[in-house]
Order: sequence, then structure tokens, then C-alpha cells
Amino acid sequence: PPEQAARMKKLQEQDKRQKVEFRKRMEQEVSQFIQATGEPRRRFQPMNKIERSILHDVAEVAGLTSFSFGDDEDSRYVMVFKKEFAPSDEELEAYRRGEEWDPARAEERRRLRELAAQQEEAELERGPAPPGPPNDYKDKYRHLIGSDAAKAAARTMEANKAYGCVPVANKRDTRSIEEAMNEIRAKKRLRQAEDE
Repeated sequence: PPEQAARMKKLQEQDKRQKVEFRKRMEQEVSQFIQATGEPRRRFQPMNKIERSILHDVAEVAGLTSFSFGDDEDSRYVMVFKKEFAPSDEELEAYRRGEEWDPARAEERRRLRELAAQQEEAELERGPAPPGPPNDYKDKYRHLIGSDAAKAAARTMEANKAYGCVPVANKRDTRSIEEAMNEIRAKKRLRQAEDE
């Protein structure tokens, strides 16, 4: 029916007009924001997807950075930042969590993280703590061994130089795998011959 088509056309024109008006309003707000010297960022009222996309476009044309925040469609809003105050990842994370951004608190957190990193580095440079018991076991057993016994025993004890040491020459097997296998096979054949 022609009247339905006419009504549709009228609605589309109205919609288009509203978008144009909205864009003009956003352009005015954004230019006010740019001229406001003490304002590094501005948060806009929640708006629908189309309005947000118009605002993002206006911001981009004006040379600003813009982000949308908020979980559900009804409460999603746009924040516009001047380029020199572009938000850090930390700042963006705070907005995504729905928190207010507090530069002083963030700076304090950053300082604490830095301090922790420095302490960790210092500990790494110091190296691991020397192994060994935190206390002197001799104190624990003094009533059994006395205070001189252990020292006297330590003086008379001689270390067995060979203990636990295998000369490198004994360790290294210079035979090839084939030679070693042939030797094993030969020993096996010899045993079998003896068994028979």
C-alpha cells in the first residue's frame, strides 16, 4: 500500500534527521571538550549503539581517542580522551571493571610493584641461601658428645682421597657401539658353549 511506503519514507527521513542533529550536538560537545583546558577526558551519558558509533566517528575526526565501557547495552557509554592524555592499559582496565580511575592510587601501586621487582632482583643477585641447618647441631647434642669430642674427632679424621672418585680414564669407554656389541655377543656365545 502506498500510504505504508510513505509512512516508512517519513520515518526514515525523521531517523536520518535525528542522526544528523545528534551528530551536530556531539560535534559541539567534542569541540567544547577540546577547548576545556583542565579536562583530559570526558565521559558521555549512556547511549545506544548507533549514537556511540557516531560519537566515536566525531572523536576520531577531531583527533581524539575514544573507548566504550559498560557491560549491558543500556548502560554502555563512551569516554573521549585528548591524545596527550591517552589512557594507559591500567586505566582502561579500571574503567572496564567499572571503577573510577585514580592516578594517585595507580602511581602508588606502580611504585609498590617497582619496589617489589627491585627487591626480587636484589635477592636474585645475592644468590640462594647457603645450604645447611639454621642452627648448630652440636649444641643440640652437647650433653652427649661434650664440647671437645667433635673437634678432636674432626682433627684426627683423614679424608679418603679415592672415595667416590673415578678417574676420567676409567669412565670413558672408547669402543664404538659395534665393538661393544661384538664383545657382548662373543661372551654370550662363550657362555652358551660352556653350558652345552
